[in-house]
Order: sequence, then C-alpha cells, then structure tokens
Amino acid sequence: MSVEHARITLEETRAAAGHSAFAADVRAGLAAERKALPCQYIYDARGSALFERICALEAYYPPRAEREILQRHGAEIVRELDAPCEVVELGSGSGEKTDLLLGALSERQGPVSYVPIDVSRSALEQSAQRMVGDHEELTIRALVGDYDSALASLTRDAHPRLFVWLGSSIGNLDRGQAARFLSKLPLRDRDQAFIGFDLRKERSVLERAYDDPEGVTRLFIMNVLERVNRQLGADFDLGAFEYVAHYDEDAGYVDMSLRSSGPQRVRIEQLDLDVELSAGELIHVENSYKYSPEEIESLAGVAGLRVERSWFDGGRRFCSVLLSRAD
Repeated sequence: MSVEHARITLEETRAAAGHSAFAADVRAGLAAERKALPCQYIYDARGSALFERICALEAYYPPRAEREILQRHGAEIVRELDAPCEVVELGSGSGEKTDLLLGALSERQGPVSYVPIDVSRSALEQSAQRMVGDHEELTIRALVGDYDSALASLTRDAHPRLFVWLGSSIGNLDRGQAARFLSKLPLRDRDQAFIGFDLRKERSVLERAYDDPEGVTRLFIMNVLERVNRQLGADFDLGAFEYVAHYDEDAGYVDMSLRSSGPQRVRIEQLDLDVELSAGELIHVENSYKYSPEEIESLAGVAGLRVERSWFDGGRRFCSVLLSRAD
C-alpha cells in the first residue's frame, strides 16, 4: 500500500531495524551470559498486528484505561496545552487513542499538524489514511524509523510541540533508561510532553494482562524468534519454547521471556553462529515497568522535567501525565 493524499507525507528516516543492526543485536544478545533479544524487533508487520490484537483483549486493561482518560478528560487536557501546537507521537501504531486527543485539540485550535513516528511503515500508512478521513483539518508528516533519527529530522517550527507517548511504552525502558530518554527529548521552552504510565497493582492482574488466556501475547513475544528464522536463516523450533511472564513486585516490572523446554542447538546461518540452550534456559525479550505517582514525579525530576498535571482512570490503574521542562 502507498500513501497518496494531499494532506499526507511519509518520510523514511534511518531504519530502526536495519539488517546490520538487527544481525549485530541478535549476535550480541544470544552470545551473552543472560541471553536476550531486544523487544523492538518484535514489531514487524506481523508483530504490530499481533499487538493490536492484544490491545483488544479483556485481560489487557491499559488501552481501555488510557482511552477512558482521553474520553473523559480530553477537553481538559488540551486546555493545558500551549496552543496552537504540533503533535509529535512516538510509536504511533494504529493511532486510535490519539484520535481522541487530536479531535479535542482540533476543536480548540482548528487545523492540527500531526507527526507520527513508528518503525512500521505499513502501520503508518494505514493509520494516516484513516486519520485524514476522520479529521478534516489534519495534516500528517509520517516518519518511518527509530526515535533518535526521526526526532533529529524535526523541522525548526516556531509553534510549540506536544510530544505524545501513549500505551505505557515508557515501561519498556528500565528506570535509568527512561530518565535518560526523557532528558534527551528535544523540548523547547514552550514544548510539552504527554505520556502514559501504567501503575503498580496486584500481581494477579498484571500477570494475567501479560500472559492472556487466549495466548496472543505468547505469539507476540515469539514473533522475535520467527523474525530471526526468516531474516537470518535460523532454525529455532518455536514449539520448543514456553512463554513466561513474571511480575517482580519489589522492582516493579513484568519480565517477559522464552524458556527452552529442553537442551537444544540452534543454527543461525547468516551469522555463522550456533547457539546452545540448556533445559530451562531463558531468552529475555521484554520488561514492562510499572510506576507509582511518586515514582513518576521522581522520574520527571531526574530527567530535568516537571509534572504539570496528572489524570487517572476511574480504577486508578493508569496515569496520563503532562510534562514540561523544569528550568
């Protein structure tokens, strides 16, 4: 599919999952003492589609909680913005929740410029076509690539920007990484950031959310092995792995890994690499960090930011936070 619309432009920045980077990360991760594969490599077209299926599951509450916040408080949120502003979204995906924010912002300021960033070109193409059909005063400059390269390509627009990061995606970074990432966001004096945080809660709720009864999350996490098989000529036997999701209450994160059901040797042809796995050995794929309101305040402070406002869903499962530079 290609985008052909007067109000849409689509640009390729440096590919986040280029072949050489992918191969190097796979080699390093599987050669490490604690084997790991970066979660960013889950998100090819199939992985993105599986994640959209996860977001529709009853057990996976974050999308519903965040949507509730945007539905109930959208007008209030945009009143806090320095408008007119340009919206820059990190990891935009389908953009369905973003629709609520863009609609509320359009009612306040009229025409809206929207810059979605995602590693999946197909996801950007599909969401852009849908969004310009839904919003008459929306123009889109979609950027395909990783966050660093896409953010570096932003123009020197005089209007303030709102950086949007929904879906508690910040939870994929550990707390130190999250602080460093936020500190490097190119926030100017009038810019703001609107970020979703999943909150700490009971183990049973979290482990069910990340290991759903339908098994969709297992397919999603397993997609990283399928990608290694397809792109690097590996022979991972997907049936020889068990998906494991565990919540560490003290550290406050859900660990998502793949456990080898027995001893096995995997050949990765394009890397000329043989990987030995013992019975029960884990390949770590993803973490999802959870926050308390106090931890969000602390994170912002370490990153040189301040919390302007916070909004919660009715069950206080999720928190959406508006941030600005502290100085």
